[in-house]
Order: sequence, then C-alpha cells, then structure tokens
Amino acid sequence: MTDLASTDAPAAIVTETDDGAARLHRNLFIAIAVALVIAPFVAYPVFVMKVLCFALFALAFNLLLGYGGLLSFGHAAYFGMASYVSAYTAKNWGLTPELAILLGTAVGAALGLVFGALAIRRQGIYFAMITLALAQMVFFFSLQTPGFTGGEDGIQAVPRGKLLGLIDLADDRVLYWLVAAIFMGGLLLIYRVIHSPFGQVCKAIRDNEPRAISLGYRASQYKLMVFVLSATLAGLAGATKAIVFQLASLTDVYWTMSGEVVLMTLVGGLGTVFGPIVGAIVIVAMQNYLATLGAWVTVVQGVIFVLCVLLFREGIVGVISKAIRKPL
Repeated sequence: MTDLASTDAPAAIVTETDDGAARLHRNLFIAIAVALVIAPFVAYPVFVMKVLCFALFALAFNLLLGYGGLLSFGHAAYFGMASYVSAYTAKNWGLTPELAILLGTAVGAALGLVFGALAIRRQGIYFAMITLALAQMVFFFSLQTPGFTGGEDGIQAVPRGKLLGLIDLADDRVLYWLVAAIFMGGLLLIYRVIHSPFGQVCKAIRDNEPRAISLGYRASQYKLMVFVLSATLAGLAGATKAIVFQLASLTDVYWTMSGEVVLMTLVGGLGTVFGPIVGAIVIVAMQNYLATLGAWVTVVQGVIFVLCVLLFREGIVGVISKAIRKPL
C-alpha cells in the first residue's frame, strides 16, 4: 500500500501543476482579451495595431525557434513578401481587405514551403545561413522589380477597402477590431499547436532529434511542417500590417526586420507562449517613443538587448515564469 501511495503521489502533483498552469493561462487569455477591448480607447489605435502585427510576427518566429529549435535569420522574407502581395492586390486588383490578407498569407506559406524544404536539409548555423541567403534573394528580387514592389518607393496609398464589401475600414478604430481578431486567432492557434501531440513531438525533436528519430518520428517532416506554419503566420502578420499602414516597403523584407523579430523574441522570453508579445510591446514602444533620437534608437536597442542577455537570460516573461514556477 505504501509503495502504491508513493507511486501515485508524484502523478497527483504533476496533474495539479498542469491544472494550475492551465488555469493561469486561461486567466491570461481573458486578461489579454480585456486589454484588447480597452486598448483603442486609451492609446493611439494605429500604435496598438502595429504592436499586434509585430507581436503576431514574433509569436510565429518563437513557434519555430522556441518550440521547433530552428533558428531562422530570414523570416523577413515571408513577412515582407506577404506585405507586398497584400498591398499590390488591394491596390491594383481591387481585392477586399480579407481577400488581400488571405492571398498574402498564402504566398507567405508557399514561400515557407519552398525555402523550408531547402533549409531543413542542414542543421544549426548552416540552417540559419541558408535562411538568411534565401531572404536576401527575396530582398534583391523586391529591389529589382519596381513594377510589382514599387522599388525603393514601395507600394503606397494602399486602400483599406470594405471588409466583406460591407464594413468600411477607413476608420482606425473599425480596422482595429479586425486586427485584434486576427491577432487573437493567431495566438490561440499557436497555443493549441504547442499543446497538441504535434507540438509535443516538435519539442522532442528540438531537445533530442536522434532519440525522436529512433522512436519512429520523421523529424524532417515535422520540422518542415512547423517551418511552414511559422512562415504562414509571419505572412499573416505582414499582410495585415500592409493594410494597417497602407504601405509595403523594402524595410519589410530587409535583413534588419529578421533581426528585430529575433530581438523581440529574446527580450520577451524564448520558448514561452506570452513572451514574444511582451517583447514586441517593448521594442515597438522604444521605436515609437525614442524616434526623436534618430539612428541612436538602434544603439539604445543594442544596449537594452545586452542588458537583457546579462540580467534576464530567459527573457522578461521567462524570468517571471521561473519566479512563479509555472510555464508562461
């Protein structure tokens, strides 16, 4: 009887811990939903929409690196190309915003499928360098095709149009609710993927790929699937951003955009569900409120990044998660 009791005790503790984490996550989702409702009334809606777009971008990147163990230096390719496609189709083809966003997202997914199939053949730094090289190809393509991308001028004055042909999105606050819904949907999807059997296998491959292969899992297929899913969500963020700012430019596909999403993820907390959101808020707020510093903004970002690495190695949310001993 004693042996049985001692065996059941750890299982009960694990179950109780899982229930506590699930309850905490549920409360955090409710808090995020409430914050999204209040935000446009206490802050500039366009600023909040920018935060949401980049938060979704960071969440997509974190899905690949934090849970797939794949470091990509080329996520700007999917973000930027989806932005171009969304802007081009909305302006030149007259597509409604939801169709333009969906088409941009589909292009991001297709690009992710092609690039992912090439990149996952290598591991570690070689994988990262391949993604960077492929992203630079996208950048130079965008630079050399002004008929499609507008070249250095980008695609400007993109019409926001009417959602489903009925709801005019010209008003920032009306558009905000669409962006908030897209962000919340993307966050819930990522959360579900992370806690699904697929997500558990991805984490197993991240932690010990040879052992996962020995158990019969086809690691390359799982890595490709998580790569495509990450690229798709990055494309969704880029396509939405083009409608919000009515602009798609070379900045969206430049390598610095890939660096920014890495910074957001690391500052917020790599491998945490909510960390990239916090990281996006910090970085976008810095860019917005320190804009008067000009080029010195990047220097300040660098200093903050160094301080975070030295003082908060797990990121802001990672440190909080460690302190309360519950996954965030």
